[in-house]
Amino acid sequence: MPAITGNDYINRIDSLNTRIWIDGKRVTGKKSEHPAFKGVMKTQAALYDLQHTATQQESMTYTSPLSGEPVGLSFLQPTTKEELTKRRQMIQQWAKHTNGMMGRSPDYMNTVLMAFAASSDLLNGEENCFPENIHQFYAFARENDLSITHTFVDPQVNRAQFYIEENDAPIAAKVVDKNEEGLIIKGARLLATQGGITDEIMVFSAGGIQDKANGFAFAIPSNTSGLSFICRESFVLGENTFNYPLSSKYEEMDTIVVFDNVCVPWERVFYYDNLPISNRFIPASSFNAFALHQVVSRQVIKTEFILGIVQSIIKTIQIQEYQHVQEKASEIIIALETMKALLLQSEAQAKLDDSGFMRPDQTVLQIASNIFPRAYPRFVEIIQQLGTSGLMSIPSEQAFHSENSKDLEHYLQAATKDAKDRVRLFRLAWDVSMSSFGTREALYERFFFGDPVRLATKLYFNYDMTPYEKQVGDFLDSDA
Repeated sequence: MPAITGNDYINRIDSLNTRIWIDGKRVTGKKSEHPAFKGVMKTQAALYDLQHTATQQESMTYTSPLSGEPVGLSFLQPTTKEELTKRRQMIQQWAKHTNGMMGRSPDYMNTVLMAFAASSDLLNGEENCFPENIHQFYAFARENDLSITHTFVDPQVNRAQFYIEENDAPIAAKVVDKNEEGLIIKGARLLATQGGITDEIMVFSAGGIQDKANGFAFAIPSNTSGLSFICRESFVLGENTFNYPLSSKYEEMDTIVVFDNVCVPWERVFYYDNLPISNRFIPASSFNAFALHQVVSRQVIKTEFILGIVQSIIKTIQIQEYQHVQEKASEIIIALETMKALLLQSEAQAKLDDSGFMRPDQTVLQIASNIFPRAYPRFVEIIQQLGTSGLMSIPSEQAFHSENSKDLEHYLQAATKDAKDRVRLFRLAWDVSMSSFGTREALYERFFFGDPVRLATKLYFNYDMTPYEKQVGDFLDSDA
């Protein structure tokens, strides 16, 4: 099956007998009809439908090298700067349909898998590594337009630098056995966003592995025997898009993934029992460069949306004459244009890597990934500072159809909007800055690519400052 439709996606996920638990109860029936998943699955289905829109199909898909059929463009392994730009444009088309609010839209993991396959030669000749399996799964996912989630974070039991787990029953997922069928995995991983509502889950090590039993990478179907997804509390407060404009559409559930002696078939294992590879593959591969390119592309669209909300508030209650208001809006403008410039610069400075793929400049994207985790919480603060009491004076849509409607229309009107339209805007601002959905978004963006301090440290050690040191040395020597 080439690029799928929204109905294909929904029918496929509904047909999986995936073990999903929420509020202590197993989800039964169609997942697309469950209140916790209905909105986000409908939104995701709309993204897949865009691949079949006459005016957008060419920019959303490309011709499969295997079947000749159209497949999703986010699977494309770019070999030219033009193809890298096409990837970004496609990513941003999808992001505009979610206003950048969905960090795990399908293109993210499509990009991750594409990068894994593009760097699989790093595994050639290494013990217990199977680069051919990555290529086979990449082709399978591309040709069937699979949706994928992932997990790589261990449970936060003890975050001491040299903690080694010594429990009889594993907590962090690890290899406990292997047989002729495959690896046996037991334990847990955290934060599989959209866990249980994708076709597959990829599990891999992000580095810092001290026990080779905890180092592996593989992909398995979401309905694999022994695999369970335990959900956090849902942040969907209702389906009404007036009352809950964002959470009703974009609430991506986060899950704990439990492996109860899960058998991973050998053909789905990418690597295992190889400590150097477990710690080296991700940073040495094109994962960071391509994943950051996708993330920053989406974050640009999200920043545009935030700026639109802020300017709408400013004009609605006529506060544009105040300098502190202008300064706050300008903070977002500066962040937006900086992110856009860095994204375009990463493409302008892209180079072919050793595998022949056009890799965006990782250093430039690292700079962007250091800016946004600090900028986004500030965006939320600005919305709160400009919205003030208006973010609390937000009756529901039902109130406008009650005997209170006349009072609401009179007392909640704004300079440029009637009361209902004003409340609609402020409910949107509330959902992005104060609701459970909005605060989760702020935390999500703050730690999207890891601890901001570690990101800064990584940038410091990776950035080549030698020419600037030499410049200073040459200056000093010239006066010696």
